[in-house]
Amino acid sequence: MTAMTTNVQGQLEIGGVSTGELTAAYGTPLMVYDEDMIRRNARAFRESFIESGLEFQVAYASKAFMCKEMVRLAEEENLSLDVVSGGELYTALEAGFPAGRIHFHGNNKSEEELVMALEAGIGCFVVDSFLELELLHELAKEREQQVNILLRVTPGVEAHTHDYIMTGQDDSKFGFGISTGQADRAMQIALCKPHYNVLGIHSHIGSQIFELDGFQQAITVLSDFLQSVRLECEVTLPVLNIGGGFGVRYTEEDKPLPISEYVKAITDCVKESFGENGYPLPEVWVEPGRSIVAEAGTTLYKVGSKKIIPDVRTYVSVDGGMTDNLRPALYGAKYHAVLANRPNEECTELVSIAGKCCESGDMLIWDLKLPPVNFGDTLAVFSTGAYGYSMANNYNRIPRPAVVFVKDGESRVVIERETYADLVRLDR
Repeated sequence: MTAMTTNVQGQLEIGGVSTGELTAAYGTPLMVYDEDMIRRNARAFRESFIESGLEFQVAYASKAFMCKEMVRLAEEENLSLDVVSGGELYTALEAGFPAGRIHFHGNNKSEEELVMALEAGIGCFVVDSFLELELLHELAKEREQQVNILLRVTPGVEAHTHDYIMTGQDDSKFGFGISTGQADRAMQIALCKPHYNVLGIHSHIGSQIFELDGFQQAITVLSDFLQSVRLECEVTLPVLNIGGGFGVRYTEEDKPLPISEYVKAITDCVKESFGENGYPLPEVWVEPGRSIVAEAGTTLYKVGSKKIIPDVRTYVSVDGGMTDNLRPALYGAKYHAVLANRPNEECTELVSIAGKCCESGDMLIWDLKLPPVNFGDTLAVFSTGAYGYSMANNYNRIPRPAVVFVKDGESRVVIERETYADLVRLDR
């Protein structure tokens, strides 16, 4: 979770700015990012790969959190960029991100999205289906373009994570299965397409992964697959993209490894597996998103009503909820929080944090120990930097919150708070 200190007034600070100052200036709910932490995490990936001696690319998975300022930060930290929709691609291009460092994912890219990406001259398409394999090539042929592609394959590895965020098993909407023979068939088709430059393969086994064995198993399967392609098709493909999914700490129960340990395990396994096959060491690509931004984000809420049900539960309601953090309702994600205006007081109450939406399932945290909670207190929920704002919605016609970056005692808005006028702007 983001590094915080308490100032002389007894308030939490983020990036040298007090949470009281932040809420006074920008209101609540407010999503606050520690810019230094984002940059440290990005650099940790790059520095660990440099130490490995392998060629590499680190692409920020923009689905975790994206806005133009985040894109500019990724460019400044020498990251590539992973996008999964026309909207993410548009944002990247509007922010001036170099198109040649953009990778385009997605299991159902539309023709319009593919044309947009071709016209922008992006660096790589991650092809996810037989339909896309044909459609993208026809569009490239019409434009007389050579297109770099990776084939997304499923290695049949099930990561130890929530069912909704497992993607590497055979039964997945993503990619070509290796064990089913679909990956081999797709590779043979792709290699025969004159407007394709097949760089290699892509795999992503899931998200919020704390153990190394899933990555290691996947790399062994992928290495063997590339070796079989080499022997059957007489081609050596230079890129292995093993995706992301590196775990982060949401609560004290979570025990993620340091970024350097994830990278070392991956690169060591690549060296061993490819070395055993006598295959030239590939350029390794990874796509961290959550592990770069999650713990750098904190959401600040204003406490509203409090409902005490004797011998049952105490509900404390805040002025946000599933509209700015859908993860608890979507798949039971857990978070930790404190009272930002009184973080050092003894925690004597067991409460549950409720959102303001008209849904019984709009609960942010169950069974949280806090000091006695009063109307107007500020609740700080930690590690909300990934899949919070990017999943934000306008259910109950609630405007989405503002987002600010803080650094060295200064704060700046990177996404303005939505207004009621914004909510009806497209209505007719």
